[in-house]
Amino acid sequence: MLKSGAAFARAFVKWLAVAAVTGLAGGLVGAAFYLSVAEATELRERFPWLLYLLPAAGVLIAGLYRVTRMEQENTSAIIGSIRSGEGVPLLLVPVIFLSTAATHLCGGSAGREGAALQIGGDLGFAAGRLFRLDGKERRMATLCGMSALFSALFGTPLTATVFALEVVSVGQLYYSGLVPCLASALAAYGVTGLAGIAPTRFSVPFVALSADALWRVALLAVLCALVSILFCVTMHRSERLFARIAPNAFLRAALGGVLIIAMTLLLGTNDYNGAGVGVITRALEEGEASPWAFLLKLLFTAVTLSSGFRGGEVVPAFFIGSTFGCAAGQLLGLEPGFAAAVGLVAVFCGAVNCPLASIILSVELFGSGEILYFAVACCVSYMLSGYTGLYSSQKIMYSKLRPEFIDINAK
Repeated sequence: MLKSGAAFARAFVKWLAVAAVTGLAGGLVGAAFYLSVAEATELRERFPWLLYLLPAAGVLIAGLYRVTRMEQENTSAIIGSIRSGEGVPLLLVPVIFLSTAATHLCGGSAGREGAALQIGGDLGFAAGRLFRLDGKERRMATLCGMSALFSALFGTPLTATVFALEVVSVGQLYYSGLVPCLASALAAYGVTGLAGIAPTRFSVPFVALSADALWRVALLAVLCALVSILFCVTMHRSERLFARIAPNAFLRAALGGVLIIAMTLLLGTNDYNGAGVGVITRALEEGEASPWAFLLKLLFTAVTLSSGFRGGEVVPAFFIGSTFGCAAGQLLGLEPGFAAAVGLVAVFCGAVNCPLASIILSVELFGSGEILYFAVACCVSYMLSGYTGLYSSQKIMYSKLRPEFIDINAK
């Protein structure tokens, strides 16, 4: 009994140490990354002519990845490396940091969490080597890093914890990772708080629980599942399309930049450049969104990321979900701001196949008063989104239709 207790105590202390180092490093890098992207966005809004530098920025990004031999490194590759136990190159940290900032500075449509998960994975793997962990333990350290950076950028430590554990192998949740991932996420959250970075929170209208509202939310979730499928399929097919049209990475990036400039000028608005947080906020807190906004953001994001610019897909998923929910919710008789919140969570859930993390996300973003609505939306969207997903290396371990082990990659 004493030996067993001592073994648990040693493991607990070891993982707290690993999580502390990873979380502190992740918090510092995450704070710097957050502030850099925010400054890049502010500069772009102050100097609109920076948009015309987007093709040049794309060529520079392609060159940076070519010189550092990082062309194949992305969020899906990080997820795959966790399962295989392969090393994660630490050089990716500055490369993805600079390329994502450049994408936002010049008006590419992307989020920031894709870069955060890659940076976090790198830092976590490096911490695993620092503590001389074995192969399996280094995978856990990599998850700690992903939790830390996700938490640092969004201020959602519990979502970050569950998302990191859930996204790699859907249907298998390694409870042994709860303590290290949560500790790492909390450490990073604390660092960003000290840096003056406020957590992401939204104020949405409260809707009293009723059977009438529940079936309307469930119907909205069905539509959101279809939107998430459209999002994932478009992202994957556009990547193959760009590779076929322009096999050369430099030409592909320049072409993508020119297309983004042309679409921005044609629409006469910069709502679809960058992350689009202002549009998300308007949909959630003011209940205002164009009925075509979700499709336009999907198009802008597909062109940006498929042509070689860097960033992430989660914030675009928030944009697409919130604007679609806002527009569709009004047709279903739901309050538009509330429907936007349901849409944000449901599309995110369908795109990343993480229902538990999505339900927790709703609580950390909007409060716990309406958790049953969000739980219904996430469950419906998760099931009806099929086996599509943003990350092709993500494993779906169990069928969504029956209690059956399938072990397939997301499509």
